[in-house]
Amino acid sequence: MSTAASATLLVVDDDADMLRLLTLRMEAAGYRVLTAASAETALTQLALERPQLVLSDVRLPGKDGLTLFDEIHAQHPMLPVILLTAHGSIPDAVEATSRGVYTYLTKPFDGKELLDKIAQALALHSTHTTDTTTAATTAVNEPWRADIISRSARMAELMAETRMVARSDASVLLRGDSGTGKELLARAIHNASARAKKPFVAVNCGAIPENLLESELFGHVKGAFTDAHTNHKGLFQAADGGTLLLDEIGDMPLALQVKLLRVLQERAVRPLGASQAIPVDVRIVSATHRDLDAALAAGQFREDLYYRLNVVTLHLPTLAERREDIPLLANHFLRKLAGKYGNEEKGRKLAGFAPEALKALAAAPWPGNVRQLHNVVEQVCALATTPLVPLTLVQRALRTPSVEVLSYAEAKQRFERDYLVNLLKLTDGHVADAARLADRNRTEFYRLLQKHGLTPGRFKPGGETGPGEASAANPSGTAVAPERQGQVLDE
Repeated sequence: MSTAASATLLVVDDDADMLRLLTLRMEAAGYRVLTAASAETALTQLALERPQLVLSDVRLPGKDGLTLFDEIHAQHPMLPVILLTAHGSIPDAVEATSRGVYTYLTKPFDGKELLDKIAQALALHSTHTTDTTTAATTAVNEPWRADIISRSARMAELMAETRMVARSDASVLLRGDSGTGKELLARAIHNASARAKKPFVAVNCGAIPENLLESELFGHVKGAFTDAHTNHKGLFQAADGGTLLLDEIGDMPLALQVKLLRVLQERAVRPLGASQAIPVDVRIVSATHRDLDAALAAGQFREDLYYRLNVVTLHLPTLAERREDIPLLANHFLRKLAGKYGNEEKGRKLAGFAPEALKALAAAPWPGNVRQLHNVVEQVCALATTPLVPLTLVQRALRTPSVEVLSYAEAKQRFERDYLVNLLKLTDGHVADAARLADRNRTEFYRLLQKHGLTPGRFKPGGETGPGEASAANPSGTAVAPERQGQVLDE
């Protein structure tokens, strides 16, 4: 790849005459040049575009060139930086290069030497910087992954892996924290595969009650159970010829894991109540934020199913691990939401973020990952009264407790536990009364309590019993097997 005529340089200098001279010299050599008169402006430029090299004066107003380098290096570790100074010294040069600066030139510098250093830096870093950036930029324009917004090297590598995996029919397990975009990656796998014109179907295995999940996955025939008034095609049949995403596979009950394994082995489903199996041709992508290795060790996930699903594993990085994408994503979400919340007639045209606001977004911890970032951007868009979203509004959104992001399964779990706690408080820990109010039999109700680690005795007046302690249902304080809990209540 030619370094001239294709590479973009960011030149940073507060001296307008020097900035103009450097720009003319770089453009004459065939480079595309971006300019900034301060470190803050340079960081904003980096948030919007990705140059292949930064050329900066050391003496700048506010942050100096070395501080600017440190901030660039934290977000773009492979981006080469050349520093210029009229106050050069050997100790400064040693410090700069030891911190990772490519080279250090003293003003007045020889123009040819500078151009040679730039060409060498671009050539040396081409594998990591130019190629990765080109791959990421090209990939953004490819329809199969159009919804995955990124220019980071880590995501570029993941997209390259995804493209390769998509060419086969191998089952794929997606691992990553909640909110990292596992469903988007599953769709990208489908879109890049030979199955792209067939259905893509997604189901959250943790969000559907166990007694309904089997019917949802495999279907049922009329009369299979009380409410089965018509035949129902399951999601396997709906995805025939295409891709089925089993999201939060780690939450699938063990009984259903056995049936899923049989479907994968036989490549056929038998709807509930049916006597004949129906062949299906489905590519399986599964996803989880749980530690499946720990679930295997605890006997909560079948080893044979695990190896069926985990032919290829793709790991999605957290947003904190791809911080260079944060400004890109924030501006992308703002553009999408501007039409919803901006009102040009009232002077509320949303144009972007103030530099300080983007910096705050890039520095935030983001435990909820991309999903949380989207929520924060939506909040500031709804409240913004100026074209540029200010720092104060971003800080307010980041402090707001409501930006905590839960998956549907996590929210369902929290609601279920809070509901059980409130029932036990209302009935002073009497399980029979609580089960009746919940319209559940006592055995099932005890299983729910065990699932959430709740002990009824702790809710009785003056009761402080915990697991293994005496309670009205279990006076001895000995552990009671789940299948015996209903019997204990009746004894």
